[in-house]
Amino acid sequence: MAIKENTASVLAFEKKLVPSDGRMYGTKWEDRKSAIPLKLQEKSVRGTISNRLKSSIQNDPAKLNAEVEKPNLQTVDVSALGTEEDTLKLHFTLKVLGGVENPSACNNAAFNQSYKTAVKDYISREKFSELAKRYTTNIANARFLWRNRVGAENIEVQVNALNKGSEQSWVFDATKFSTRNFDLNDAKVSSLAEHIAYALSSENDFLMLEIICYAKVGKAQEVYPSEELVLDKGKGKKSKVLYSVDGIAAMHSQKIGNALRTIDTWYPEFGDPATSAGPIAIEPYGAVTNLGKAYRTPRDKQDFYTFFDKFARGEKLERIEDEHYVMAVLVRGGVFGESDK
Repeated sequence: MAIKENTASVLAFEKKLVPSDGRMYGTKWEDRKSAIPLKLQEKSVRGTISNRLKSSIQNDPAKLNAEVEKPNLQTVDVSALGTEEDTLKLHFTLKVLGGVENPSACNNAAFNQSYKTAVKDYISREKFSELAKRYTTNIANARFLWRNRVGAENIEVQVNALNKGSEQSWVFDATKFSTRNFDLNDAKVSSLAEHIAYALSSENDFLMLEIICYAKVGKAQEVYPSEELVLDKGKGKKSKVLYSVDGIAAMHSQKIGNALRTIDTWYPEFGDPATSAGPIAIEPYGAVTNLGKAYRTPRDKQDFYTFFDKFARGEKLERIEDEHYVMAVLVRGGVFGESDK
């Protein structure tokens, strides 16, 4: 086949939302002056056999009894608040970068020029206001707590802008914000979103945010840091390994970032009670790994590459929502080169 014109076989974008790891501390809701770093503890447990068994074992009572009598011994990591602590404190920073119109690598000048023109047109029209509102909502609703958010009586999110000369603070009651939609209009969300949108729209500016979240989960309750991926299962002594930084229980920056970019309500199945997963993380194919499903497939022409190939070459997309989606993937970053054959 002939080589296509205006094709970038080398094309990459740096992420524009850059969270740090989130460190976890224990404190009291009514008195937060002192917060104690949470440690990981090993626990050895004797579980029961509960996995699905072969039919030959299921249908033979003697074999079944022999199987369930076997001890399921496990050593796992856990982390919990102290006996007098009822509140989890999660602390991380978030850097918001501009310059989305400039790929970090692009080997085709014609493509680079048409791409820049399309992005600058989007910024001039939309100014990242919709995406910024959604990112801000996910900060305000404390989606980044993940499992720690469930069953929390009170959740407060404090956000501090750290840029010299532009210091400002916002405080959100996370229980007032839904994690299912982005329809709520709130003055403080709008204020913070303006700062995020300004940074994203800039050519080389940035915004540095400090985010401190307090979740009242109950005295001595277990909390949930990120779980490490164990590549040599069966060889190690622990079946669950939790993440820590400098001895402090922590959440991966990737997991926090995934929560912040869980803003995609534009995929076709959203709103369908039978198949919708609610807002999903921004991904080129709309992948939701825990459901084993891609919500944006090339067959349906709803994936990132279908839209991006048109958008970056100056073609108009049918819906503004598709433009929002394309720009959100670019904010996410990645390697998106296209074969020139």
